[in-house]
Amino acid sequence: MQGYGAPLSHAWLPRWISAAIVAPALGLGLVACGSGAVNDTFDLTASVSEVTTTASARNRQLLVADPSALKALDSEQILVRVSGAEIRYLSQSQWSDRLTRVVQSKLVEAFENTGRLGGVGKPGQGLAIDFQLITDVRAFEISAEGGDRGVVEISAKLLNDRNGTVKAQRVFRAEVPSSGSGNSAYVAALDRAFARVTADIVAWTLQSI
Repeated sequence: MQGYGAPLSHAWLPRWISAAIVAPALGLGLVACGSGAVNDTFDLTASVSEVTTTASARNRQLLVADPSALKALDSEQILVRVSGAEIRYLSQSQWSDRLTRVVQSKLVEAFENTGRLGGVGKPGQGLAIDFQLITDVRAFEISAEGGDRGVVEISAKLLNDRNGTVKAQRVFRAEVPSSGSGNSAYVAALDRAFARVTADIVAWTLQSI
């Protein structure tokens, strides 16, 4: 899809963002901007090239629990934060699945790619679990405030599945400026931010268990 060739600004936002505004304080609903549009579908990568630890946990098995997220985030739509209280969605673009499912799948893939765990999987796969990784997706958005950038923030807890205690917890955040003004450039910035957060989560987990 062709980019729009201009930086984010309130003056032209309606050209590339669907008119779906979530403003909880005002109680507004969603407003459709049209029907029949063909959306470009984007996926995330599960890169671990930025993992900085050599720690290994080959005698441990890890369950990556279903992530949680607010409803505004947890869909196939790609969120754009226009201001502190106003969010919209990137037009003619979507994730390959609901966002939390994509995040979970890529986290599992990233851990597998390291080869440093005895086993890793999702609920229902029959693992003899040592630890659970519990995540909450707090931000996964293109920010139009102070320069176009991808912002990802994920809170993580490591739960000892043997005794139910929290082994460690931490909030991971990354922001990456967009290299261009089209939809693909915005999503690429989000993907790079997610890659950094993923690498940090993987390194932290391996060091903690």
